Amino acid sequence: MHLAPRALRRAVAAASIALLATAVGCAPQPEEKASDNASGSTGSTCAKGKLATKTSGRLTIATDEPAYEPWFKDDKPANGKGFESAVAYAVAQRLGYGKSTVVWQSVPFNKAFAPGEKTFDFDINQVSISTERKKAVDFSSGYYDVRQAVIALKGSKAAKATGIADLKGLKLGAQVGTTSLNYISDVVKPSQQAAVYSKNDQAVSALKNGQVDAIVTDLPTAFYVTAAQVTNARIVGQFENQGTTPEQFGLVLDKGSALTSCVSSAVDALREDGTLAKLEKQWLSDAVDAPVLK
Repeated sequence: MHLAPRALRRAVAAASIALLATAVGCAPQPEEKASDNASGSTGSTCAKGKLATKTSGRLTIATDEPAYEPWFKDDKPANGKGFESAVAYAVAQRLGYGKSTVVWQSVPFNKAFAPGEKTFDFDINQVSISTERKKAVDFSSGYYDVRQAVIALKGSKAAKATGIADLKGLKLGAQVGTTSLNYISDVVKPSQQAAVYSKNDQAVSALKNGQVDAIVTDLPTAFYVTAAQVTNARIVGQFENQGTTPEQFGLVLDKGSALTSCVSSAVDALREDGTLAKLEKQWLSDAVDAPVLK
């Protein structure tokens, strides 16, 4: 059947549009900007209370067991007391999750930053941010600037140390996988091998029983140990930070987690509005200046 000239022109135009649409659909499309699809990207993925969490509508937070003071209170992370418990809930609130929608989970310290998929949304457990650990997990912005300290029994040779050289001949101990242990091996470089413990309370017991001359922990923990756990011990001193940036504790997340930048933004906001400083003053007020070991 022959078409009238006007009908023919319409048919040709329609066919051209269809061909153009097909060509566009089959042609390689411009790549989206990396920032639009990067893990942890902000924007709609950070909608309050609607993050891509392990359990929809809930935020799963992990820490070790037992949960030590002054980071937690009464070994109960969920009570909101202690510096890290308070920080965790403050971050959760920023992300749109109230206390009733936060679920706590027990995860051993070393397992928190070991390679492999995590069962939590973030872990808070005095984990120092490091390049090596970043190979296996993501970290949020730092929520606490920390220094390492040495604890020894009062009246002991170790308690009289005034510098790093005085520690070299001593038997020192620390928890496995910690920067405390790194400071022993990398800064002190003692003549005898350090004693390594799976948990910090084991290191504290070793100090109390005289199995080691001194132990190394972060400074706030050192104040708690000497005030409540080993009252006949004292803080010998603290180490200077190594490198140009301070050692910081960060929240631990899955490698490539879509939550990383959302959580970091929450931590940054808490630092900027003074919340972190306020919580630090409330829960870590005893972590004041201690002699610096050089």
